[in-house]
Amino acid sequence: MGDPQRFWDRYAKGYAKRPIADEAAYQTKLKLTQEHLKPDMEVLEFGCGTGTITLHHAPFVKHIRAIDISKNMIEISKTKARDANVTNVAFEQLKIDDLKENDSTYDVVMGHSILHLLDDKEKAINKVHRLLKPGGLFISTTTCLGGKLWALRAILPIGHFFGLLPMVKFFTKEELETALKDNGFQIDHIWQSGKPKGIFIIARKTQ
Repeated sequence: MGDPQRFWDRYAKGYAKRPIADEAAYQTKLKLTQEHLKPDMEVLEFGCGTGTITLHHAPFVKHIRAIDISKNMIEISKTKARDANVTNVAFEQLKIDDLKENDSTYDVVMGHSILHLLDDKEKAINKVHRLLKPGGLFISTTTCLGGKLWALRAILPIGHFFGLLPMVKFFTKEELETALKDNGFQIDHIWQSGKPKGIFIIARKTQ
């Protein structure tokens, strides 16, 4: 079975060089996020990859703790932060499951292009809820591949088994919304870019 950490370590350099697929959509999501950020905020980002989004948002908040499963991704992130002279971010190799933090620690948690790569998205959403302060925001982008797509459903597990592709979970936009609501969030904003299946959500902790 493919090892997720090994896969992303191997892919890190290529991932860092890959151009943004939809620059307009990317800029829209940055803008929508920054409209909710404030200078006194403590932020967590899990699945931070090579830190591009982290570094875009760092000037707008007090501090960002950014974690990722991949050691190589984190090393690239640290280099980018040093080169940009960004000092209010801390990059760390860590799974969200292994994150040891007190409840109600963060004003904002970000998880971009990550929920569909986890074994249990509900478990992660529940942990995000606990980590957020009352009224805190969970800002995410998720690829929702639920539906038929039978060929893709067949190919991805084989590729993952041989370490050629990441593990990808199949669920619909509606199932994602239900998971958020069932774990104590209300959805303040939802937006889908021109790229099919990519869902950007700003959800607020209400319970």
